[in-house]
Amino acid sequence: MISWEDFEKVDIRVGTVIAVADFPKAKKPAYQLTIDFGPIGIKKSSAQLTTLYTADMILNKQVIAVVNFPVKQIANFQSECLVLGIYNENNEVVLLQPQQGVSNGSRIG
Repeated sequence: MISWEDFEKVDIRVGTVIAVADFPKAKKPAYQLTIDFGPIGIKKSSAQLTTLYTADMILNKQVIAVVNFPVKQIANFQSECLVLGIYNENNEVVLLQPQQGVSNGSRIG
């Protein structure tokens, strides 16, 4: 079990995907996402979403991400946040997304 204080250390926010690019250098098929988190700025992420999502399906959509992990080098790309999803029965990532639009940078709690 973790405490409420432990949970509060994880900074999970909503942002809007403002750019999507293919990421051919990734070991597993992925996109390079640029995400606008409003007041905390724009961050980039590598996300393994290519099986269930086209770039057009993700562009301008809101996603949920952990924004306070250290930067992670993935091939030639600096991933600055972790976009959250659920692994389905085929081990494909299904994005977590708000059901209604909210302000970029809104914190999950």
